[in-house]
Amino acid sequence: MNIPTNLKYTRGDEWIKVDGNIATIGITDYAQDQLSDIVYFEFKVDAGESVSKNAIIATLESVKAAADVSTPVSGEVTELNEALTEKFESFNSDPYGEAWILKIEMTDPSEVDELMDAAAYEKYIEEREG
Repeated sequence: MNIPTNLKYTRGDEWIKVDGNIATIGITDYAQDQLSDIVYFEFKVDAGESVSKNAIIATLESVKAAADVSTPVSGEVTELNEALTEKFESFNSDPYGEAWILKIEMTDPSEVDELMDAAAYEKYIEEREG
């Protein structure tokens, strides 16, 4: 399982990469593995929209289940990865690269401090799998 150490993680299996005041958000390798083949993706927000922490920003559907993606931070959506609406396979092949979902200009960067680092996220996965 790929859990990059330069990212932060949520209990909802989202990852966040912080660059200054901009946060890039996606789903983890664990999440895509649990969902298996992604067959549908839809944004629930638009660029320029303000979102609050834990707001639903996208929906994914796979052959196994549907899942909402939430934002781990508050701010203004600055960019959507529009390619994902047609290249669903990116979630399965490159969840930390090509399959980033959106970017947010954070209004409260301290929210990142509440998220898990790679070691804590790995332990969280192990606890869930029993």
